[in-house]
Amino acid sequence: MREIIAIIEEAFRQKAMGKTEAPPKPGVHPKQDAFIHAMPAYLAETKSAGVKWVSGFPGNPARGLPYISGLLILNDVETGFPISVMDASWITAKRTGAATAVAAEYLARGNSSTFGILGCGAQGRSNLEALLTACKNLTSVRAYDISRDNLSRYVDEMTSEFGVEVVPVGSPREAVEECDVVVTAGPILKHPRPVIEPSWVEDGTFACALDFDSYWKPEAMRAMDKFCTDDEEQMDYYRTQGYFGEIPRVYADLAEIVSGQRNGREKASERIMCMNLGLAIEDIAVAKLVYDKALKGRVGTELPL
Repeated sequence: MREIIAIIEEAFRQKAMGKTEAPPKPGVHPKQDAFIHAMPAYLAETKSAGVKWVSGFPGNPARGLPYISGLLILNDVETGFPISVMDASWITAKRTGAATAVAAEYLARGNSSTFGILGCGAQGRSNLEALLTACKNLTSVRAYDISRDNLSRYVDEMTSEFGVEVVPVGSPREAVEECDVVVTAGPILKHPRPVIEPSWVEDGTFACALDFDSYWKPEAMRAMDKFCTDDEEQMDYYRTQGYFGEIPRVYADLAEIVSGQRNGREKASERIMCMNLGLAIEDIAVAKLVYDKALKGRVGTELPL
């Protein structure tokens, strides 16, 4: 995870310098609140290019299937030929957690100790792993999930894996109030029914919304002192698709903050949100890392074209 955080941070620096290409992701939507997106990207510095074909189906857990699934293809930047096909679920989880950690490095208070997570699936796990790597003072976790079984497994597994205190809570409010860092990681909903109120968010809180505005009431987002995103162009695209009817004006995107073009946290009392939509440069950066390690370790199966 430490390696992944480092390459995600560098990818945002390269984005700020204009050395990446990642158009807003087109997609199809076979069911309500379900999506299948194409996410192409190119990173000039690492000579890596590829596409992630990823889906999110909220009804999958009831079928015993994960919410997110997908494949990723890396291409040779000299010939365009595919050089690797890999599962995208692990990459999606790890890079999303790492992007949250990068945002937290610049936007959360350095002494943040309490983490609230709403949604205890793959993203709830990877975000905890990444934040424990980046935020050295995190000692307490408050976890909420609409499924009591998911919540119970999360508490047991995360306590065992990371040795951190994980407290199950019975409401979203309990996972937000008095927390220094809050991450919402539920399903993405085009017509959300948000519950988080402005009064729940303490001064100095850093929040990362991975599920768009599904959990956050518009007035809660507007109450933030700074509202950021990982990519403003992509946010504008989503607006044309009917999302984000009532979000605040964007202060800065993450590439601007990482590169020093815009300030991150300036006061301990600031309430700051970063709405991370998910960028293909993150996926391709991590896929290149995986590919290089696979070649070095002679891992994987060679296939004829």
